[in-house]
Amino acid sequence: MARPAVLGEDGAMTDGDGRRGSARGSSSYGRIATIARMALDLFVVMPVTDFAAATAWYEKLFGVPFTFRAHDTEVVWELAEHRSIAVNQRPETAGHSHVTIFVDDLDAVVDGITARGIEPALRETYGNGVRKITYHDPDGNEIGYGGAPLG
Repeated sequence: MARPAVLGEDGAMTDGDGRRGSARGSSSYGRIATIARMALDLFVVMPVTDFAAATAWYEKLFGVPFTFRAHDTEVVWELAEHRSIAVNQRPETAGHSHVTIFVDDLDAVVDGITARGIEPALRETYGNGVRKITYHDPDGNEIGYGGAPLG
């Protein structure tokens, strides 16, 4: 019986006995493990129908104007170093995106969003105490904020 593939110290896949190469079905694992060890940026795109309305809604959600305009129908918010969300006019795929942002002070973030006139669509607390607050943009894209258990 073949042994499971493992990631070697040099980042190459081995068959578990030290032989290089990837075992059947293990190539995804090798790519994911390699990616986890390299520096990367995360860039999420939220496709929308009405670009102007969506831009205004996301400005209320994030509490700040966009960081930069990528082109006529795309603006970008840099939420943290190397972590951005873009709003892009793409009516053909609008309303099908989901993203969750995990923050240190969930209550402060939610209070700020509420003060700016946006109410959550859903509030959840999972069995382990992790909380998630979900918002939907005008197209139905889901933006969730998660936070560690209280206490």
